[in-house]
Amino acid sequence: MVEQQVSNVSILIGRLRDDESQAQARDALLPLVYDELEAIARAYTHTTATSLDPRGLVHELYLRLVATPLEPRDRKHFFAIAALAMRQILVDRARRKRAAKRGGETERVPLTGLAACGQTADLLVIDEVLARLEALSPRQARIVEMRCLLGMSVAEIADAVEVSPRTVHAEWQLARAWLVRELAAS
Repeated sequence: MVEQQVSNVSILIGRLRDDESQAQARDALLPLVYDELEAIARAYTHTTATSLDPRGLVHELYLRLVATPLEPRDRKHFFAIAALAMRQILVDRARRKRAAKRGGETERVPLTGLAACGQTADLLVIDEVLARLEALSPRQARIVEMRCLLGMSVAEIADAVEVSPRTVHAEWQLARAWLVRELAAS
């Protein structure tokens, strides 16, 4: 049953690249991946002070995906696109909230694993620092997102980015040191 669903998801993701059947594939894909998208959204909303609940974030994601041409290479790439889009939704909401009062309330995000447990930082600052890290090392930026924002384990990250757990651990150590320094400067 699970293998059949994974196969159906893979077929539908392949059909997303076809202009004629893209809308139908997208509509058929959402019910199949909804629970997985909601789990990603739950991780994001758990680590951010947002008024969106996980279902609301998945629904906003769907609206973005409908408005944007989507060409994922495979299942992992689709979920990576979805996770990045969710992060962008939350960052955009934080920017609007801050702009509403010209420096209004900022959303605080706990940075598990970076420094002292329970330390928080402004979501917009984190987004800016992650963008700088991505320019230096895209893989390290993905590892930080998965580790800090999604709460994934080293083994899960290794599987997702297709490297060994040892490589993930080494990259995490470098990225963590760089982030602590950059966030302290911010």
